[in-house]
Amino acid sequence: MSYEIIGKLVARFDIVQRTETFKTREFVIEKTEDINGRSITNYVKFQCVQDKTAMPDRFNIGDEVKVLFNIKGTKWVKDGRENYITNLDAWRMETVKMGQDMGGDNEYPFPADAPPPADMVDDLPF
Repeated sequence: MSYEIIGKLVARFDIVQRTETFKTREFVIEKTEDINGRSITNYVKFQCVQDKTAMPDRFNIGDEVKVLFNIKGTKWVKDGRENYITNLDAWRMETVKMGQDMGGDNEYPFPADAPPPADMVDDLPF
């Protein structure tokens, strides 16, 4: 299952070569919501892997972006103890135009069943 969120890009970290054939990179978006008259800010850290590690380079810190991601969880046992980790694996990022009417509760500026506008389509071949 895929998820998406819109927020401001606030951090972009270096690529980490985990093994000879596997690399990751993390970035953070800031998401502020008004809940019951209070402004709540969350910072959401994502990871991208392999050929997606260059994806955050297309955006500047402070840009409003839409991140499409999957939730992945891993369990491992070490020294008889179970450990768990959850990753938000980003697989696509898009620009969100500032000042665009988001239309109430919509998380993105166009209908869910409509294709994104031409200027928001990622021209990468994958």
